[in-house]
Amino acid sequence: MPFATKNLLVVIATVGALSATSLSFAHGDETHSARKFDASKVEATAFGQEGDPKKATRTITVDMADTMRFSPADITVKRGEIVKIVPRNKGQVLHEMVLGTPAELKKHAEQMKKNPGMEHDEAYMAHVKPGQSGEIVWQFTQAGEFQFACLLPGHFEAGMVGKVTVK
Repeated sequence: MPFATKNLLVVIATVGALSATSLSFAHGDETHSARKFDASKVEATAFGQEGDPKKATRTITVDMADTMRFSPADITVKRGEIVKIVPRNKGQVLHEMVLGTPAELKKHAEQMKKNPGMEHDEAYMAHVKPGQSGEIVWQFTQAGEFQFACLLPGHFEAGMVGKVTVK
């Protein structure tokens, strides 16, 4: 096979793979429907797992603002507790709340800078349009300090980060 043909096939395969990836991870102006809890699909992470909404013990409302801040910026939960977190977008631009470890959030924020149109819909995140609210139902299974952040390009870098303390 000629060298130019090999290169063309590599380019086509790469573009196809990137296209498929970007379809599965978007952060655009999309609207997500409410998640339907399915215990058989719950996956454990270093910072917990999706919680059953019927077993949530309390609701924590967190406001998001165009000043690139969360309010409150610090929340405390008990290890094993299932909480419903309701991020409310009080601003004029799209924001999101993503739970994770500091290292995971930093890595994800870097990916977002390279692929600002990424789309994904995981139990530990909520994309919230201006004037709207989202919902994350989460069980914090490990004690420690974790974070939540808005990973839209520029928001994380501007300090739109909060802390979750699990006791």
